[in-house]
Amino acid sequence: MYTNRRQFLTACGLLGLGAAVNGALPMVCEAARVGKEHSVHQTRLMMGTIVTITALHESKQLGEEAVGRAFEEIARLEGIFSRYDAATPVSVLNDQGKVSGIPAELAEVMDRALRFGSLSDNAFDITVKPVVDLYRAKKNLNGALTLSKDEFEHALSLVGHDGVRVSGSNVRLARQGMGITLDGIAKGYIVDKASAVLAAHGASSHMINAGGDIRTMGENAKGTAWTIAIQDPDKQGVHPAVITMNTGAIATSGGYEVFYDKQRLYSHLVSPVSGKSPNNMASVSVTAPSVMEADALATAVSIMQTRAGLQFMNSLPGREALIITKSGEMFPTHRWG
Repeated sequence: MYTNRRQFLTACGLLGLGAAVNGALPMVCEAARVGKEHSVHQTRLMMGTIVTITALHESKQLGEEAVGRAFEEIARLEGIFSRYDAATPVSVLNDQGKVSGIPAELAEVMDRALRFGSLSDNAFDITVKPVVDLYRAKKNLNGALTLSKDEFEHALSLVGHDGVRVSGSNVRLARQGMGITLDGIAKGYIVDKASAVLAAHGASSHMINAGGDIRTMGENAKGTAWTIAIQDPDKQGVHPAVITMNTGAIATSGGYEVFYDKQRLYSHLVSPVSGKSPNNMASVSVTAPSVMEADALATAVSIMQTRAGLQFMNSLPGREALIITKSGEMFPTHRWG
């Protein structure tokens, strides 16, 4: 059972998730011999979502070790990027407006995030946190969102990635009250790093699914490409599309899981220009060489209008997208699937 707001993808074949019991998900571990290899399958609750790793290895013991090392890497990086743990550099930056001596991993992700912001004409912006926090704070028990014009305009005035000042391993936010959220890029980066760990430990064929951020490499246990079904955002059980991948990445962005009002007009996806949530797209799925890139591009296209999003994605070689509107229409890029 998927619990993360970005979960639109269901991986088929070897990928299967353990059931949550009373809201808690125990660690699920399975291993089976498939021909000359062993298929190792583990599911854990990490990064606020369900993470499943399926890996093939000639040795059952070494395969289990590879998967364990990959989960260790996820835990290590989660300790850098989480904004809910007060001790992480991201939390320190948001609390104090500056942070020194950031890890190389955070510097890399922030650099890429700012580059994606420029590439997407600011549709992707890690500084929308003040607006999202305002929506979250103003949601009442009746599902209504009540906020004043002054509150909204103040929060929006704090948005803009031009206010993020990076100098080596030091980061400063230009305006008091600014904050960043790396939710639209960090999880993809972590999945990519976990994939690299698996490959380095001999599990060159594997799939990682972290709440819909999916990385595949090699072949599945049947010796064929991994199969991924894109789930209907309306949850009617009909898959709008099914694709296969050997080595690749896919991520989906959409606001249908998390809303701050009962009319479902305000979600965690926020335009850095208007401060409003997109009202025309249900989900955007993007394939790219890395999950980090797919993650960021899917978030950016979710903020754009459909035509602009398609034009943007068609201009990027080797990157494809499927846009599903709230009316159920599907708009693929030229080489999608």
